Amino acid sequence: MQRIGWLRIGMAMVSALLVLFIAGPVLRLLVYAAPTELQAALADPELRAAIALTLFTATAATLIGLTLGLPLAYALARTPFRGRHVVTALLDLPIVLPHPVAGLALLLFLGRQTAVGRVLAFWGIEVVNHIPGIIAAMLFVSVPLIVHAARDAFRAVDPQLERVARSLGDNGWQAFRRITLPLAGRGVLTGAVMAWARSVSEFGAIVILTYNPKVASVYLYDRFTLSGLPAAIPAAAILLLVSLAVLGVVRFVRPREPA
Repeated sequence: MQRIGWLRIGMAMVSALLVLFIAGPVLRLLVYAAPTELQAALADPELRAAIALTLFTATAATLIGLTLGLPLAYALARTPFRGRHVVTALLDLPIVLPHPVAGLALLLFLGRQTAVGRVLAFWGIEVVNHIPGIIAAMLFVSVPLIVHAARDAFRAVDPQLERVARSLGDNGWQAFRRITLPLAGRGVLTGAVMAWARSVSEFGAIVILTYNPKVASVYLYDRFTLSGLPAAIPAAAILLLVSLAVLGVVRFVRPREPA
């Protein structure tokens, strides 16, 4: 009994160290940035433009990810097909791939001198050093979060409910729209919010594919390299507050965990 008590104490101490390691830098950054510095940073039109661009491109990447990812997620959840494990492995690749490598790969695939890049340019879509390049980088690193979350949410819906809906006259799309998607909606929304947050935080792929115009992460890197730590801290604190707000949304939409 005494051994169990000491074990719990030791586990609690180790857990507290990990929590301190995560919370310490966050609290230090928030405390270090004075309110006057935050106000001055928010008055910087370049920072406001970078934040606005980040929010816009992250939202665009998330909406595209939902449009392209939900059919694939549903197929992975409902339809056994040859190569499904290969597709799942490919979806995991952007998660484990170093993000500068992702940026280089996107550059080689979407650059102006590539076949895809020339086709896009023909249709008036410039990727490198343009807003579509930011969206492409964000989409590449975030869409697996949407697909995986939606796949798990679809799997949690009993297929028998879809069959009942079809027996009552619904076609496949109507059964999906009226039964499956609403029941899986919370999981899909959680994946979308996580993908949006991942897009907002992306740096490595974006800085290679589209350095200008600057999103918030690239702006922060620019401030740090050109003007040093004091100049970067207020902008970093503002971005941290945005991240905390996103975390609050994720906690709100995610299914409640048992206490």
